[in-house]
Amino acid sequence: MEQSRTSYADLMRPKWIKPLRTLVQAGFTLFSLYAGYRFYHFYLWGTGQTSTYVPRPPSVEAYLPISALVGLKRLIVSGRYDMIHPAGLTIFLAALCIGLLLRKGFCGWICPVGFTSNLAEKTGRKLKILWQPPAWLDLPLLSLKYLLLFFFLYLIAWKMTLKQIESFHTSPYNLAVDAKMLLFFLSPSGLSAGIMLFLVVISFFIRNFWCRYLCPYGALLGLLALAGPFQIKRDSNTCIDCKKCEKTCPASIRITTKNTVRTGECIGCTECVSVCPVEDCMALALPGRRKNSILLLPAGVVGLYLLFYGVSLVTGHWYTEVPPEIMKKFYGIIAELPHP
Repeated sequence: MEQSRTSYADLMRPKWIKPLRTLVQAGFTLFSLYAGYRFYHFYLWGTGQTSTYVPRPPSVEAYLPISALVGLKRLIVSGRYDMIHPAGLTIFLAALCIGLLLRKGFCGWICPVGFTSNLAEKTGRKLKILWQPPAWLDLPLLSLKYLLLFFFLYLIAWKMTLKQIESFHTSPYNLAVDAKMLLFFLSPSGLSAGIMLFLVVISFFIRNFWCRYLCPYGALLGLLALAGPFQIKRDSNTCIDCKKCEKTCPASIRITTKNTVRTGECIGCTECVSVCPVEDCMALALPGRRKNSILLLPAGVVGLYLLFYGVSLVTGHWYTEVPPEIMKKFYGIIAELPHP
């Protein structure tokens, strides 16, 4: 009987959830790097730097969030799917659905930027250079990503008319925006390079700086997560205030001051539950059911993401309808394409 109880407890909060999250994130990151490598060779073909044709990987559209937001409004207003960057819209819709149902699981289990931020945090922790901003600084910084989110929502979701959306949708800039994004990283301006260097360096000193303070994508998912069914529950009667949950939390949430973690900062990593030394003190909860295996959340995140991918493949909403020769035409004049 005792062995059975132990097995059940291990299922509810497996101790190896952190390495599992690292493995899943690393897998998505490696795939993202592979897609980027193939897109670079497609770009070389498109700009006439090589005669070897490499098919353009649709997944690079995940790095076009503005285009995806415009595509989402176009879909809502007109009912027409973005077939110029369909994979970008599909991934965006998957992330929104995950945010609504599975907290910020996209940030915690899929996003490559979150993975690199976690690596920087681990390095900073080993070097003992991590610094936790005081509350008077942390709270204003937290507002920055929401201000950025509302700025983009105001310009696109509120101000852009359908006519303007259609004009942007078919513009030469939108047709070549993936190559524009590639050049942003390959040949950044002095200001862009300085900002990127700053973000990399500061991530070793302040954990998950970009994700926590600046990512409007994460801010949107966090707002959706407030209405989600999953919650982290803490039993204050059995809590021994060891604060292991707070030390491991990538979002720096003050968990021991709460009985229910509802904040939009929670990325659904469930590491707080796995490290708690007191049985039944912390749990992943659903309405009407307090105790659930913490594997339920990552399984849902990855499963839902793959479901969107599979459905988009079957329905023809993954591959762009723009012929490679048309992209090649605009890649050839990419330096002349201004922002719309």
